[in-house]
Amino acid sequence: MTKTEGAPPELAEFVAASDAAELAPLFANLAKAAAAMAALIARGPFAGDLGRARGDANADGDAQKELDVVADALFTEALHGAGVRALLSEEKPTPVALDAHGKWLVAMDPLDGSSNIDVNVSIGTIFSVLDAGWTPGMRDADFLVPGNRQRAAGFFVYGPQTHLVFTLGDGTHSAALDPADGRFKVVRRRLAIPRDAFEYAINASNYRHWFGPVKAYVDDCIAGADGPRGREFNMRWTASLVADAYRIFTRGGVFLYPADQRRGYGMGRLRHLYEANPIAFLVEQAGGAATDGANRALDAEPAGLHARLPFVFGSIEKVERVRRYHLDDERPESESPLFGRRGLLRA
Repeated sequence: MTKTEGAPPELAEFVAASDAAELAPLFANLAKAAAAMAALIARGPFAGDLGRARGDANADGDAQKELDVVADALFTEALHGAGVRALLSEEKPTPVALDAHGKWLVAMDPLDGSSNIDVNVSIGTIFSVLDAGWTPGMRDADFLVPGNRQRAAGFFVYGPQTHLVFTLGDGTHSAALDPADGRFKVVRRRLAIPRDAFEYAINASNYRHWFGPVKAYVDDCIAGADGPRGREFNMRWTASLVADAYRIFTRGGVFLYPADQRRGYGMGRLRHLYEANPIAFLVEQAGGAATDGANRALDAEPAGLHARLPFVFGSIEKVERVRRYHLDDERPESESPLFGRRGLLRA
């Protein structure tokens, strides 16, 4: 990461001085909502049982926690008056119309990592910004475009510090919430994901369900110095996409949430429009790579508003290696352990 010179500028000022100056009101409103979220989360049990299951489900059938609903309402309200024509949220089945004359569409996961609310692990908010286009009104199809058409994207991570990692289409930057005045200030410009890293993030409890290429990749990492990779690796997994992504922006590595053989997981678990697309945009703008395992994630056509996408992202060499495991998996024996069988992958 590259530090800013001198006093860090406020987020809205930074955006207003960029080539995407017209997005400044949108970012200002998002930042205010995120600051309110950070304050609420910091209150912990004094704010009520935010991790309580409500008995309801979101648009994709996941159980909602109290804070999921609070976050959705908070960000929906914040986007009124920010030039947003419509908002697609994980918590609602269809987009919500906001400003009939708005220039932007926003797709958002208001609260990523909600399973971690009650265990004091970092959680966050992920968002993607698209052009609303010239056609009046709002159509679902306006959201169903590849991620390479995003205008901006970002995620807030609420942890020991509250950070925003964002892109306006010209590099990836980081802003931090200053507790002294409640404002986000840009503290890193033009983040660069480290290329040489030896960490991978994946939910190992799903090992038995993975397809051959992912099993082979992880097996070779686990084998460490005694395996075909010839070096030791560490595994990380927090069950919070923003936390794992922030770590990769800081020290590199690779994240995998692949498709697997369970019913309903044939396209992985992460949502295409408001999880995979914004993270992929941020990663590429920071010199990394993001794929569905074999193909560039930002080129994929979304299958629906809440459709999923297998997702691999991180340091470019690591993502490319995972891609090679997939492309080298056309043989029948691919479902068996592959230690030492792939000369292509030993380098």
